[in-house]
Amino acid sequence: MSWYRPVAVAPELRTALVCGWTARVGGGHVLVPDGCVDVMWLADGRVVVCGPETAAWPVATPPGTECVGVRFRPGVAPDVLATPAHVMVDLRVGLDDVLGAAPARALAGRIADAASPARRLAVLMGAARRWLGDRGGIDPLVTWTARELSRRSWTIGELADVAGLTDRHLQRRCRTAFGYPPSTLRGILRLQRFMALARAPHNAALGLAELAHLAGYADQAHLSHDCRRIATMTPSELLAGQAPDWHGPATVVEVDDGTSRGWCRIRTSATGTGAATLVA
Repeated sequence: MSWYRPVAVAPELRTALVCGWTARVGGGHVLVPDGCVDVMWLADGRVVVCGPETAAWPVATPPGTECVGVRFRPGVAPDVLATPAHVMVDLRVGLDDVLGAAPARALAGRIADAASPARRLAVLMGAARRWLGDRGGIDPLVTWTARELSRRSWTIGELADVAGLTDRHLQRRCRTAFGYPPSTLRGILRLQRFMALARAPHNAALGLAELAHLAGYADQAHLSHDCRRIATMTPSELLAGQAPDWHGPATVVEVDDGTSRGWCRIRTSATGTGAATLVA
């Protein structure tokens, strides 16, 4: 992608941010939902919060439009920005509507005054670091939910039981943190898992049916259905496009490579109830 460059984040930010990015957009592009929220500065002076998506959305801007952004992991941004995710679903919201006119205007000015895309991204990344510090940490239950739904296709009842919640309570927490119910998040993260598995070098020889099985789909037809519904393309078209490289070397989901990628999980008791506790 010559127009877009993902940038790795500092190790201490990886639990909250997938990546930063710089771009000089030209023409149209189709972006695939990943459950994330981006905060993006555009060269016209706006700072915009891109809410979580339910379906692929087209981007069309004048050639050469410069922008930089930071991408928050699923469930992180609503708490950081003190705005429930369900009010941002499929929307672009001005940062001034979230944090207030004065801080948004000050941040936009500092970014615009930076001398290069890399420095502009550094200013925005510094703001994200401050926002995260002000909120005092990420809700372990939110992070665990995102992680578990990216690893396997839990039923909502199973997930709620392990978390020690009622189904209704889990649904409510998910709408606040992710913008949509756990079943929608499950489908979006499963498709991200499919792309992450397909990109892994040790899976290079696998076909679509095998990758679908590893990702948690019932069969290849299930993968094709979800891919059409979420990404508006076939699995082969999806893998041949830009979406698998959208996050650079990072991934929204955990793949079977032996690393935790900074996620947390819930430590369960002998009774099956969960206590949200960070564990190694």
